Amino acid sequence: MKGIILAGGLGTRLHPFTQHDNKHLLPVYDKRMVEFPLRTLIDAGIDDIILITGGQQPGKFLEIFKNGKSIGANRLYYTYQEGEGGIADALKMARPFMRSNESCAVILGDNYFEDGILPQYKTWNRKGAQVFLKEVDALHSPYYGIAETEGSKIIGIEEKPPKPKTNLAIVGCYLFDHTLWDKLENVKPSVRNELEITDVLKFYMEEDKLGYSSYEGYWKDMGTFDTWMEVSKRVHSRWEKEPKEK
Repeated sequence: MKGIILAGGLGTRLHPFTQHDNKHLLPVYDKRMVEFPLRTLIDAGIDDIILITGGQQPGKFLEIFKNGKSIGANRLYYTYQEGEGGIADALKMARPFMRSNESCAVILGDNYFEDGILPQYKTWNRKGAQVFLKEVDALHSPYYGIAETEGSKIIGIEEKPPKPKTNLAIVGCYLFDHTLWDKLENVKPSVRNELEITDVLKFYMEEDKLGYSSYEGYWKDMGTFDTWMEVSKRVHSRWEKEPKEK
């Protein structure tokens, strides 16, 4: 099992800070933004990790994290995505690092899962795909992929719909079995000229192999000024409440 962190893109919602610096290396209180998804995977026991970079200053990831030992990784690999081809396009960069029949956990480099993903990861049977759903308010629903559920199944997926059918956002962590790579080859560019992760999920859904977990803990995409500052304040607040060494 390998972990894949997607830290590409140009971070345009955080201009001017991202005009010359990589979004995923911006500080969130006392850590870099990308450290949170790194630690989410490592705390779940996934310590062979591929970091897919892009945008500005990609070499800084290697300078800061080196081989990953300082943050608890067993092995930390790096590769680079040119341009902005979408999540599914970035995932293709990870295939050379994977063994045959190997599953993976994918997490976006700007996502903060405060309670981690260990319970959901431990109960996944490593067959098909598993997504994380979180209720969001109607104002923010059009910014995410939205799922429609029926019982324990996902019966519909929309990518950033202007009038979403539900308020169940598909947040930035996915568990995939080894059939992911063949499915990626069949994804066609969307109207945004990107390879959408929701199209990959639809392939699993059509095979009746797409499960979901409701994420009850605090979660945020740190890609805007408001959410970036909100998470930073929350991390600071949690740090203040932790017992300090004398």
